[in-house]
Amino acid sequence: MPKSAKYLLIGSTETYSGKSATVLGLTYQLQQKGLDIAYGKPLGTCFGESGGAVVEEDVQFIADTLSLPINRVAATILALDEVNVQKRLRGEDKTDYRQLLKQQYSQISQGDLVLLEGPGDLTQGNLFNLSLLEVAEALDASVLVVSRYSSLLSAEAILSAKQYVGHRLVGVVINDIPTQELETVNHLLCPFLEQQDIPVLATLPKSDLLRSVSVGELVNQLNAEVLCRRDRLDLMVESLAIGAMNVNSAVKYFRKRRNMAVVTGGDRVEIQQAALETSTQCLILTGQLPPPAFILSRAEELEIPILSVDLDTLTTVEIVDRTFGQVRLHEPIKVQCIRQLMAENFDSDRLLSKMLG
Repeated sequence: MPKSAKYLLIGSTETYSGKSATVLGLTYQLQQKGLDIAYGKPLGTCFGESGGAVVEEDVQFIADTLSLPINRVAATILALDEVNVQKRLRGEDKTDYRQLLKQQYSQISQGDLVLLEGPGDLTQGNLFNLSLLEVAEALDASVLVVSRYSSLLSAEAILSAKQYVGHRLVGVVINDIPTQELETVNHLLCPFLEQQDIPVLATLPKSDLLRSVSVGELVNQLNAEVLCRRDRLDLMVESLAIGAMNVNSAVKYFRKRRNMAVVTGGDRVEIQQAALETSTQCLILTGQLPPPAFILSRAEELEIPILSVDLDTLTTVEIVDRTFGQVRLHEPIKVQCIRQLMAENFDSDRLLSKMLG
């Protein structure tokens, strides 16, 4: 492997911590400094792709967003799905993935730095010898760990990560910190971690926009019928409200929320009306009852899509909740937001001095 190739592997303490966002924001920052960046995600988690090759949607999105030439994008070598797991457990798949990783990833045109997106957490990929530490060792990579903040106990997950990857850890990013806790994190958690020889390269505040999902994504997840304003499926939903109470309570409740999706019965016309007059990005009607014509025409006027689902309220809410929890970055407005957050909060000079020293 050429000596010039430096690898930085972005890992996380749990799934959906913000690895892709970190890769996106960091690569953009490094490109602005004139560095030639290559990118890859050895272990893919995007299922159901056809055509024989493993096409990873995140890889495609990041490569396109950062305008990376084809020789700066490494192929995903394995899809982590049920079929491949079964083959491995049955002993039908005896591939030495560590060897395959070395071969494939030493062939990409390296540039100055190769950024790799690691598995979902510290153990994912173990079955195929592609866990975070195994990938780092195979490619002699430095590791940056992204940790989503839940409380000061997040220190434990970060300490475990340090124990796990050892000297390869160049730093951590603490993500999704509620604004009111930023000061505590910066004055208590960060100094503690620095004392443990864990450089904190960024503390990123929680962003409703980054946790939001597009109406279009909700349509896909709910298998919904779009009753009006199909042209506004790009609207971003930041919160979920359930219109199950009386109309006076609903109005008070809706007024406190912003950019919401309101789930209510197709027969709850007064709730639908109240939702349309507040900060609603879409109405999701359950029970497959069509709304009256005046609701549809008001929604047309206000440019608010109305979706109809063949599901009960509880199931609908569960699916929407899950969609928020597994939110992806594939919207230009989020890309802008990430670039700004990382530019303001990530110490790329400190990272480079540790890596390229």
